[in-house]
Amino acid sequence: MSADVQRTIETVWRMESARLIAGLARITRDVGLAEELAQDALVTALEQWPTSGVPDNPGAWLMHAGKNRAIDRVRRRKMTDRKHEQLGAEINARPDLTVEQIQAAVDDDVRDDMLKLIFTCCHPVLSREARVALTLRMLGGLTPEEIARAFLVTETTIQQRIVRAKKTLAQENVAYEVPRGEDLAPRLASVLEVVYLVFNEGYSATSGDDWTRPALIEDALRLARILEGLSPDEPEVHGLAGLLEIQASRMHARTGPSGDPILLNDQDRGRWDPLLIRRGLAALAMATELHAKTATPMGPYVLQAEIAACHARAATVADTDWARIAVLYSALVELTGSPIVELNRAVAVAMASGPEHGLAITDTLVDEPALANYHLLPSVRGDLLLRMGRLAEARAELERAAGMTKNAREQELLRAKAASCGSPNAQ
Repeated sequence: MSADVQRTIETVWRMESARLIAGLARITRDVGLAEELAQDALVTALEQWPTSGVPDNPGAWLMHAGKNRAIDRVRRRKMTDRKHEQLGAEINARPDLTVEQIQAAVDDDVRDDMLKLIFTCCHPVLSREARVALTLRMLGGLTPEEIARAFLVTETTIQQRIVRAKKTLAQENVAYEVPRGEDLAPRLASVLEVVYLVFNEGYSATSGDDWTRPALIEDALRLARILEGLSPDEPEVHGLAGLLEIQASRMHARTGPSGDPILLNDQDRGRWDPLLIRRGLAALAMATELHAKTATPMGPYVLQAEIAACHARAATVADTDWARIAVLYSALVELTGSPIVELNRAVAVAMASGPEHGLAITDTLVDEPALANYHLLPSVRGDLLLRMGRLAEARAELERAAGMTKNAREQELLRAKAASCGSPNAQ
């Protein structure tokens, strides 16, 4: 197989796998079986395309191959299970369908199929880790090896999570459907949380040698954009999309030539992506418009998007409306009760009113159990103490933060800042 054909197949699979699995899951009502059929179709493509050439409509070709594989399975195994009988009946009901007709049918149902697949992969019955792994596998098109590399666990661990997730969905008889009524809000919150977690791990890697993982950011952006199209009336969906677009706009400015981190206040804002900023602000505008129509308060993702927009609209750090950011963080703290959000509020207050005011807030968080192992608490305190000229205390806090983080790049940054404070006895 030529390198060009192999790259083409990999690209097609990454683009079409989620829609293919979603379409087959609609027929089979079984996510695990749908993935097996999709993988079978991919194997067929790997066998045939190097000699026959890549078809004009590869997505339709794969769907057709998946349909044929399903028929073969029905005939070979002589399935007696009702679900499989329904599969065989539905697939064989129209054996005359052409590839183009199949594609048209898939396109007609793609909105519902994709939405059902997302809600199934992110079902609250699964653990957070399982939801992330299954979502990246089914919707992101990542291999277990790629997911394991991104989250710095073994491939076996990821494979086990995916297998257990599929088994749990089957055992709990989770319906392949979009929840309705009272069930929708908690399920949508689960979906948004998974996409948010994937993005955050890409934006600031928790461990490893790289500060960012762009591939995860791209996957999260793609999922957020899909959700926007599938749930156009949900303000929090637009809020999340706006937040991720604006945050992603800074990616080129967040690292130096050698991959060293560049913090927000030190970034060259001329390197921020204006297209992503425009997309993010447009999504935020849609979210606020929907809130205005329904007279509902802003949710956590819309509030965070508003904060990100304050940074995006400012030409310089000095031009940033830190007072508004502090107010937005106050609203977010009230909504979530998160001590991490309160720490972020401390930073905004320090920028708006002076480091001593921010330090007063961080002092109230020192004994917070949830932040006991959170390296950014001593990191923020060290930075504020440095700004106040309390160098010995700042150095101690920054060194403590460096010892707590597992990310090599962040360790280097914190140790360099600690060294800038002078000797341990410096005043």
